[in-house]
Amino acid sequence: MASVKLGTLVIRTLAKPISEQLKTYAKSNQRFRTFCISLAQRLWRVEVRLRETLLGETHHSVKPLNDVKAIQNGANFLAEGFLFSVAASLIIAETWRSARSESRRREGIDDQIEELQNNVMRMTVAIEHLDEHFQTIGKELELERERRVGFCSNLHPLSGTLQS
Repeated sequence: MASVKLGTLVIRTLAKPISEQLKTYAKSNQRFRTFCISLAQRLWRVEVRLRETLLGETHHSVKPLNDVKAIQNGANFLAEGFLFSVAASLIIAETWRSARSESRRREGIDDQIEELQNNVMRMTVAIEHLDEHFQTIGKELELERERRVGFCSNLHPLSGTLQS
């Protein structure tokens, strides 16, 4: 458990410099810079349109961002998106691991419950056999008592000899 938490912390720590590297790369690489500018301009247009719609203003043409601001905004969006995806992935992985652990615990409890139920069934059968055995012994004792009573009633009261 502690190793998982430590691994999560290491990944989060490593993700921050990687996101900063994305920002630096956006300034130095022409293709990535073009992508960031395009992304930032689209995001800017969506933001302005959404703001106008929410405030009830009429739509007008959106003035594009300058390239420096667009590169900065696009790179920031990608860096923040990267950090968010790392954090979301870690949360999902921890949730999955926790659910799997809980599932194993439940399976263990289910196995214990099943074993207890089997023990109860075996004990119930044993009790039923003992009950039958005691009933048989009780009947035998009753027969023996009746036989003795019958035998004793045939004895002469004073002599203790059998009467015919």
